[in-house]
Amino acid sequence: MSEQQKPSRDDVKSSRKQAILEALAHELEKNPGERITTAQLAKGLGVSEAALYRHFPSKARMFEGLIEFAEDTVFRLIGQILQNEHNAVARCEKIITLLLGFSAKNPGISSILVGTALTGETERLRQRVNQFFERLETQFRQILRERELTLTQAGGRPVNETANLLLIVVEGHLQRFVRTGYRQSPLVGWDQQWQLMATILRAYA
Repeated sequence: MSEQQKPSRDDVKSSRKQAILEALAHELEKNPGERITTAQLAKGLGVSEAALYRHFPSKARMFEGLIEFAEDTVFRLIGQILQNEHNAVARCEKIITLLLGFSAKNPGISSILVGTALTGETERLRQRVNQFFERLETQFRQILRERELTLTQAGGRPVNETANLLLIVVEGHLQRFVRTGYRQSPLVGWDQQWQLMATILRAYA
């Protein structure tokens, strides 16, 4: 019988960091609109605040860890959509559906993305969230621009404004989800709303 390999120190450290981030997301979900303290987080984990700071130098870095998780997950899945779907309008629909589904599964992270969880926190966290949405808008813009260049009557379409509208739709659904204390899923009404959005995007079909 072979010996069972023990987890490395790095594996243990990574696992503990993951547990802290999951606990923070859970606290944000459980206490919508409230500012989460490290004391509260440590109590929920059954550890000391000092134990938290052994893995993260500050609470801001914990929030950044959740933002990074959102960004890595969302844009990895967007990459898969772009690889498998070549229709511009369908790409936009699938990306928005992905974002709303991610939000529904991650209420605590949603409160970070809309900013309510960042009240009283460092400004750089808001800037980090802004970068997330700017990157998303750039992705919409690129999809629409690439499609426009392939059309017979290229030019004249409000690419920037359309990309911005798609982003606003996403942000609006996330805002409503958080504002209702996570009671109203960001996916509510989306199928019907997409039918209306599709008429706007008909110029790119």
